[in-house]
Amino acid sequence: MNNEGSVIYRLVQEKRRIFPTICPSTQLVTLALLKTRDFPGTRCPTKVNFDFDEDLLALKKNVRDFIQTEVEPVAMQIEEEDEIPRKIIELSKEMGLFGLSIPEEYGGLGIGMVEKCALYEEIGQTHNGYTTLIGAHTGIGTVGIVEMGNEQQKQKYLPAMAAGEKIGAFALTEPDAGSNAANLKTTAVKRGDKYVLNGLKHYITNALDASVFTVMAVTAEKGAKGITSFIVEKDFPGFKLGKVEKKMGLRGSHSAELVFEDCEVPVENVLGAEGQGYVNALKILANGRAGLASRNLGSCQKLLDMSVAYAKERIQFGEPIIRHQAVSHMLAEMAVEIEALRSFTYRVAWMVDSGKKVIKEAAMLKLYGSEVYNRVADKAVQIHGGLGYISDYPVERFFRDARITRIYEGTSEIQKNIIAAQLEKEY
Repeated sequence: MNNEGSVIYRLVQEKRRIFPTICPSTQLVTLALLKTRDFPGTRCPTKVNFDFDEDLLALKKNVRDFIQTEVEPVAMQIEEEDEIPRKIIELSKEMGLFGLSIPEEYGGLGIGMVEKCALYEEIGQTHNGYTTLIGAHTGIGTVGIVEMGNEQQKQKYLPAMAAGEKIGAFALTEPDAGSNAANLKTTAVKRGDKYVLNGLKHYITNALDASVFTVMAVTAEKGAKGITSFIVEKDFPGFKLGKVEKKMGLRGSHSAELVFEDCEVPVENVLGAEGQGYVNALKILANGRAGLASRNLGSCQKLLDMSVAYAKERIQFGEPIIRHQAVSHMLAEMAVEIEALRSFTYRVAWMVDSGKKVIKEAAMLKLYGSEVYNRVADKAVQIHGGLGYISDYPVERFFRDARITRIYEGTSEIQKNIIAAQLEKEY
């Protein structure tokens, strides 16, 4: 199964038929974010135009309609049952959403980061548990194989991952290796044509749902230079799931421990070069930060939409509370930060598509996007008053879900470290 029958895939192919001449840095001409002019040997963006073109708007509307008609009606069910309905998973496969990050030749959609962020923004407007299942799979769960896998690995894993038949996960964090990611204790010892892994990972997103894990383990001396990446399947001997975490939020997105007890991994499942795992991990995380920011952006927009609607309906002191300066100023502050986040997100996404170095900018974006989401969620609760604190209303859920964004995929404090380190190199 691949994405050739998905609605998004058909729209993408129609776009390619009409516009065959494209900038090589982005596989599609689905955006009019930038106008073009001729350069020797290529056509690349030079003049800024912040409007999406009609074709990308059609893609966004398609995803928006799916989110509003299929996912949003079961959001409370996801929250109560801590499970995404199987029907939603199957419909997401039909939409092609599991193949957002995977090249077309392996069954994916073959779209660039800007296009992907545009669709993530729509996905971010619904239950963040569902958003995280899709985002972790299409982000850190598959990017390692796409970017660093050899042809054999890509042929073996990516088609099933693009179709959603196999879900991806990323396993770096350990009890003694959180922000200090190089302090891994999981080991991988080569024995003949296999590596034998021993150790424990925890807080692994998609752990219960995934079939394919990108796992970091120590193969040589301890420290960053001794870490290697492996592709581990859930059925490999010696691999099992451990404790399933009960979290504050992101219900429906399952996090758990991964236990490796003499887990046998074939030599051909080494991802990239031996000893390059830490570098690989940093690349995978940096690549995913624009996607995470765009999902945060979608959630922020949803909160603003709900807050404005409520402020226009809620009457106090004889008039809608949107006319009270205390409330209107909160709405204005939310809107300003959301627009700033939107511009920043698509600039970094464009940089990724253009092959530019984004270590500093991606860290800035992850930091800003997470902090903005939390501030917007807090203001949304305040505007809704008591209703914003009630679990029957989605604002309370977004408030809880927002908190993890300042922690996972690199804490806000670590992002500041990265930014400062890059500034030191630049000046």
